[in-house]
Amino acid sequence: MNLTDFYKTYPDEESCERALRKYRECNTLYCPVCSSLHLSWNPSHRSWTYTDCGHETTLRSGTVMQGSKLPVFDWFVAMFLIAGTKRAISALEVQRQLGRKRYQPVWEMMHKLRDVTGKRDSLCRLSDQVELDEGFFTTEMPDSEKGYLSNAGTEASGRRPCLSWRRVPSQQTCRPRSTVRVKKVGHIRMTVIPDLKAAMEEDRIKRAVDAKAEATTDAAGSYSTLVRNGVVAGHETYVMKDKARVGRVLPWVHISISNARRSILDTYHDVKEDFLQFYLNEFCYKFNRRYFGFHLFERLELCACTNRTSFKHRIY
Repeated sequence: MNLTDFYKTYPDEESCERALRKYRECNTLYCPVCSSLHLSWNPSHRSWTYTDCGHETTLRSGTVMQGSKLPVFDWFVAMFLIAGTKRAISALEVQRQLGRKRYQPVWEMMHKLRDVTGKRDSLCRLSDQVELDEGFFTTEMPDSEKGYLSNAGTEASGRRPCLSWRRVPSQQTCRPRSTVRVKKVGHIRMTVIPDLKAAMEEDRIKRAVDAKAEATTDAAGSYSTLVRNGVVAGHETYVMKDKARVGRVLPWVHISISNARRSILDTYHDVKEDFLQFYLNEFCYKFNRRYFGFHLFERLELCACTNRTSFKHRIY
């Protein structure tokens, strides 16, 4: 769906509410009290009433829009801008496009959408051949620590470690005009971790990687017990003394970390440590669906209609 098709399909608030109702009714809308599937639509209240127990469910309850005072049309426009842009898009730019005076509700809306994209990707585990590595992302210095100068004489900034996984399927393809066989890249996952201890990294890897997967890492000590503790089925380690060889051993995971850094730096400039995970969620969600084209908007609609979030934060 391109921009012209979007405004033809969703020209106003009423059309967006009809689409939201259709998505919810087609994706297992059931009563949270009695689990009944028998319901009737109440147009005056914009809600469903379950015939078995009389419980009433509003149009937005159980979705990412629950509790928001922004129109459904604004949510759909924000989802289209996220899905329709190759690079990341800031909440400030979405605010300009929507013509909203206040920044807070738009910023909160964008983080809620980023939160549910992470929840959607967390439902699947990486399997087959998986590359693992850590990367550091520069974050904004907390207000309590600002004013302290680093050794270089400039205001210091924080660096948060991020654990990255990238699935590389066993199926291989040939490059044109070459006999070199290269691996295809599959899906990626990234998560912010408080430290680089082995116990912390193994816990995060268990959540994201299938136990039957074959892992490829560098020679970091935090990966030495992956097979012994049943985190993965196999583990291949490379000692990289030559920096030029890094790209050959773990090519895709390093490319993904570099692309994520560049995307965040170019779009958001200063990112607070508390919100780094949300920006990584957006990057991974769009990368994992990079071949969806204009259908990515429909997938994001479905994700927003079937997941809810408790994210709430005031920035001023």
